[in-house]
Amino acid sequence: MTHHVILGAGPAGIIAAETIRKHAPSDTITVVGDEREPPYSRMALPYLLMGNIDERGTYLRKGATHFQDLRIRLVQARATSLAVAQRRVLLDNGDTLAFDKLLIATGSRPVRPPIPGIDSPGVHPCWTLEDGRAIMALAQPGARVLQMGAGFIGCIIMEALKRRGVKLSVVEMGDRMVPRMMGAVAGGMIRDWCETQGVQVFTGTKVEAIEQPQHPAPPAPSLLEQLGNLVGLKKEQPKLPPLPPLRVRLSGGQYLDCDLVISATGVRPNIGFLENSGVTCLQGVLTDEHLQTSVAGIYAAGDCAEAFDKVSGKTIVSAIQPNAAEQARVAALNMVGQRAELKGVTQINVLDTLGLISSSFGNWEGVPGGEHVELTDRPEGRHLSLQFKDDVMVGCNSVGWIQHVGVMRGLVEGQVKLGPWKDKLMADPTRLMDAYLACAQAQGQWSGAADVHRR
Repeated sequence: MTHHVILGAGPAGIIAAETIRKHAPSDTITVVGDEREPPYSRMALPYLLMGNIDERGTYLRKGATHFQDLRIRLVQARATSLAVAQRRVLLDNGDTLAFDKLLIATGSRPVRPPIPGIDSPGVHPCWTLEDGRAIMALAQPGARVLQMGAGFIGCIIMEALKRRGVKLSVVEMGDRMVPRMMGAVAGGMIRDWCETQGVQVFTGTKVEAIEQPQHPAPPAPSLLEQLGNLVGLKKEQPKLPPLPPLRVRLSGGQYLDCDLVISATGVRPNIGFLENSGVTCLQGVLTDEHLQTSVAGIYAAGDCAEAFDKVSGKTIVSAIQPNAAEQARVAALNMVGQRAELKGVTQINVLDTLGLISSSFGNWEGVPGGEHVELTDRPEGRHLSLQFKDDVMVGCNSVGWIQHVGVMRGLVEGQVKLGPWKDKLMADPTRLMDAYLACAQAQGQWSGAADVHRR
């Protein structure tokens, strides 16, 4: 009987466990997660902050006996090291787990910026249910909230905070909002939109320190006051104004008084425990097309996995849930002996920032020797940027083009050869739908692309 150990109780780990159970009814499955809550989705935390769901609504599986019924053992612990030769995982509770097949699905961890005061009370990431509880307690209507980071995750959190009625400021080190997803024009348009919605935005700015203000010590009493104290004529002390819980110093010289600071400065693959293990890691855990690592019988999936992307032609970590789900499925099938291959890594980001829809697909920055075309209509709040390599659209950015999101994804991921339609799009990029219908259908890619558009 094979023992499958899965490190990580997020979407990738749970999907893999369920897939293994479906195809290997008699095998033993152990899932290791380092939080005391039932397996849940981090992507649901903003909806918890908004009040759209309760904590139970974040759970990946709602049935109280779901994992018990599937004979999937859940262990609350964290992997601290991996002994490849002995096929064992050491846990932080002192236990070891022997495995026949191992899946590394430990996800990401939030980046902790080296800022003085980052450990102060009232400073939180938004990464766990525990973080969500702390944020909800402080982010009451009218509270002064500063968010560090305006990337993809930051913008989603920002939406939730705005719904809670706080006075929100956002600080981003990059020269624009969502700098890893959007070009200069698109990122600038998102910033302008946020400011019209009442959010104070600082771009090209760093948080230099988070301070806890203190009233200065009162001056030593004068001789007259000392005499008055002796005869019982004490002078009434003036009431001091209340101090803000936190004062944040920015690189531009400004100070912001805050009730809550949220750190949303990015994430990194959670793979520190693999150091010196013999499992090859670059940015993430390097995998082949079967999601197997450099060590036979050990696989990786989700936000910690680095897999080959056919569109960009390189290995990447793409920390989005659709990738986690597909990688988990493929890894699990290979773990039970069914040969399966990952078709590619999806590079998609569709973002709703306070009602403004933006998207990014593939190589949105372009490729060497490629061509691009841009169209911007600022009064209408719309921007479109298309990137080409020969007659294939390899990436794009958009702001406000809701109706073309599925089409853009279909053309980029399908690597559709546009032929003469490439020049037509260079002349008028708004003809994406026409190009999509003409070229994808002709090349036998219509069905999949149409499904993308319907979604």
